[in-house]
Amino acid sequence: MIPVAVIGASGYTGLELVKIVSQHPAFELGYVATSEGDAMIDAVHPSLLKVVNTPVEKADAARVAEVAELAFLALPHKTAMGFASELLARGVKVIDLSADYRLKRETYESHYCPHTDAANLPEAVYGLPEFYREKIKNCRLVANPGCYPTASLLGLLPFIPYIREGTPVFIDAKSGVSGAGKKLSDATHFVNINENIFAYNPLSHRHAPEIAEKIDDLFLTEVEVNFVPHLIPVTRGMLCSIYIQLDRDVDPVAVLEDIYREEPFVRLRDRPVDIKSVAGTNFCDIFVRKTGSSLFISSAIDNLLRGASSQAVVNANILCGFDEALGIPSLAYVP
Repeated sequence: MIPVAVIGASGYTGLELVKIVSQHPAFELGYVATSEGDAMIDAVHPSLLKVVNTPVEKADAARVAEVAELAFLALPHKTAMGFASELLARGVKVIDLSADYRLKRETYESHYCPHTDAANLPEAVYGLPEFYREKIKNCRLVANPGCYPTASLLGLLPFIPYIREGTPVFIDAKSGVSGAGKKLSDATHFVNINENIFAYNPLSHRHAPEIAEKIDDLFLTEVEVNFVPHLIPVTRGMLCSIYIQLDRDVDPVAVLEDIYREEPFVRLRDRPVDIKSVAGTNFCDIFVRKTGSSLFISSAIDNLLRGASSQAVVNANILCGFDEALGIPSLAYVP
């Protein structure tokens, strides 16, 4: 058993990490922390009563290094990089769920804040297993992708070689309210989101440069990414509708089958995908349809799991040499 730590356990992604790790056959939940500590995890999350009974400590890097070999950081950006740098210096491997190591420094600082751990930034490997698996195997620091980039990139990347030169990509994305975290706001207030849907930060959301940067990283090509996220009145789930122009006549289903045939957590669908079928799982479901040179790609994930916590545990499995499906949820919350 490998002892691991979950730091930032009070939020939704922290809860999902505790749930997965506590049932994992090869990981031992050796340390759970929040910014305050001094509680039991079933007091922080009452749903864990009689399931997980672990003390919650105040987050401390030195303490983590004493009891864990690997740490999951479910912390806000800026806070995460400060903690990660201390853990790496003490020999602890890190899976970071924040945005702090996902981007090049100049891109990050343009959309977030000044970066305080530039020394470790080149070490970070982007944690999208289908495209970075070999690099993940041998790294110390995994930058777990955001939920919107995960759903967008898995649908879009197979078709980057076929995009008509000079044409933009349009991504219409919709997310459940849990993606906004626990912090209260007008947008997530029940009377505003119930029976409602609206776009936010259209064409200026900070996940758009993450998507564009990974396209350039993998294919050495710059693509204009037009990204519009929406909030929808559901708890969890994410649906991305992606529109591109092709430069040649290709069979899009065959393209997807060639890329994802051996991938355990990508499912190709013969009808438009839905969020209910992936809720509670690490699957990404993808549907594609072409008319003329226009291509429609639809992808769906659970934003808290494939978009955060279960993908983080998959990355930990790869990092530790386990089967990447070990301990990963695969049964959807249906009906």
